[in-house]
Amino acid sequence: MSTSPPHQFRLLRERRFAPFFWTQFLGAGNDNVFKTAMALFIVYQIGSIGGLSSAMLTNAAMGVFILPFMLFSATAGQIADKFEKSRLIRFLKLLETAIMVLGAVGFWLGNVTVLFVALFLMGLHSTLFGPVKYAILPQHLREEELVGGNGLVESASFVAILLGTIAGGLLVAIEPHGPIISGAACVLIGFVGYLTSRAIPLTPAAAPELRINWNPFTETWRNINAARKTRVVWLGMLGISWFWFYGAIFLSLFPNFTRDILGGSEHVATMLLAFFSIGLGIGALLCERLSGGRVEPALIFFGAAGLAIFAFDVGFISWSLHSETQNGVAAYFDNRAHWRITFDLIAMGVCGGLYTVPLYVLIQVRSDPERRSRIIAANNILNAFLMVLAALGAIGLLALKLTIPQIFMVTAALTLFVAVAAFSAAPQHVLRCLGWLLTHTFYRVRTKGLENIPETGGCILVCNHVTYADSVILAGVVRRPIRFFIDHHIYQTPGLHWLFKLNRTIPVATRKESDALKEQAFILAAQALRDGEVIGIFPEGRLTPNGEIGKFLPGISRMVRETPVPVVPMALHGMWGSFFSRSHNGRAMRKLRGIFSKITIQAGPVVTPENLESRDLREKVVALHHSEHR
Repeated sequence: MSTSPPHQFRLLRERRFAPFFWTQFLGAGNDNVFKTAMALFIVYQIGSIGGLSSAMLTNAAMGVFILPFMLFSATAGQIADKFEKSRLIRFLKLLETAIMVLGAVGFWLGNVTVLFVALFLMGLHSTLFGPVKYAILPQHLREEELVGGNGLVESASFVAILLGTIAGGLLVAIEPHGPIISGAACVLIGFVGYLTSRAIPLTPAAAPELRINWNPFTETWRNINAARKTRVVWLGMLGISWFWFYGAIFLSLFPNFTRDILGGSEHVATMLLAFFSIGLGIGALLCERLSGGRVEPALIFFGAAGLAIFAFDVGFISWSLHSETQNGVAAYFDNRAHWRITFDLIAMGVCGGLYTVPLYVLIQVRSDPERRSRIIAANNILNAFLMVLAALGAIGLLALKLTIPQIFMVTAALTLFVAVAAFSAAPQHVLRCLGWLLTHTFYRVRTKGLENIPETGGCILVCNHVTYADSVILAGVVRRPIRFFIDHHIYQTPGLHWLFKLNRTIPVATRKESDALKEQAFILAAQALRDGEVIGIFPEGRLTPNGEIGKFLPGISRMVRETPVPVVPMALHGMWGSFFSRSHNGRAMRKLRGIFSKITIQAGPVVTPENLESRDLREKVVALHHSEHR
């Protein structure tokens, strides 16, 4: 589209972003070097301890790492709001280095207890860093840069997970001193992260006069109540927390899934986790490209659906698999089912990236700046609760003799429920999602002048009518939900009526057909405009039979007279002759044509209510339409 934001990668050259980017990248990598090395050390070298299987130990490790998020997130959010963030980050990187020294001692001694203590302290470090990580970005980036900046941070985190997972797996497998080498590497990475943190620019405290409430329970409740006051923020927090539940299930079971179901070695487990991380990074980076630098609800909905579908397929295809041997990477790919599982894991990662980045941006943008760190801390608490619940749930399901593939399928079913709930929570975005999918799949879309559409308040969009898909296409490119006027016969179309009703489309009839229905349409439109909604109208009243713009029917003038709002003329160009248009033979949807064609959607300057003339309005739409021919 022509209205794309500045490219996100330029941020990597700027001091306001780059030092923080590399600091968090090294921190995320270090977490995963340590956690992966510890998990594989337990699974492949320690085995069971005190009657606890390796599967239960790895799930317990997940719970130990998450516990500090539940205990200390409330305090961490207050600290991040009260103190200058660059100095706080430098302190945290020194703390990380000290914790990794303890972890190295645990590997050297082969002492699982010391490793668990270090893991708990790393969870504490991540708890303190989390609110700073997400609250610092809005202080250094403009709002239109947040999707790209968050995409970079999230993709870097996933790449760090990838590299940390690979490094942890490779280092711990080195004979005979792999665990010791892993511990030393963690210490080194922690110290390098401290060095990069020294270049982070000054980031003033958001609430320097804040008095810290050291009671985690009352402060947590206070922050959650503050988040719930803004519905979008609260729903975003719930959505992110579900992703961490989903991820915790898969990551905690993955070493045993690889060994017992797929018959893979440590290297295969590392490779598959790497593929998943690559997918996450790709999905996060795609967000800016697909959304034009703005929060796009369609990405959230489709991401959630994809997470469910591909997780189910992993469980389905691996249902009957089992292995007593541990094969390497080459032998793993001898099984055709393994190729499908690998594809599913990559696709799950892509969907996860598309799902999470818009949710994080929603929280950052819609939160009160003075409470942003504490809101993020409350989000971390919810994340932690769901992750602990996931760990306990996995242990319980294993105890009930469910297999790992069966647990994956249960998780997929629950995730599908979350996707449906996401649609239900914002039904006005359903048509937008369909339009986004249509415009990003079957057409090459260019937009012009969409910034003329007011971001708030009631307004009317007036556009020429070329195809049966015009409303869907407009819904896919205009950022605000649109309530369209539509012919009552089309409104009652079997199979589509539910969609029109869900999106609160307004059916309209001519006075000859039903005077009552026509009046009802104007009443609904007037109320919607008073409520600050967007009304979309195709004033020709029918599809163009020849590609030209026909006469405008009366009605817009009355609507604006009764409810004075701005009117935005729009023109759709490039759809004439396509599958959904009447084309030259007078019929639509008879022959597949126009797929991947270039279309342009252009919005002209706003027409104020006092300057509205129906005839002039048609001329403005015609001028916009013909401007593409020049």
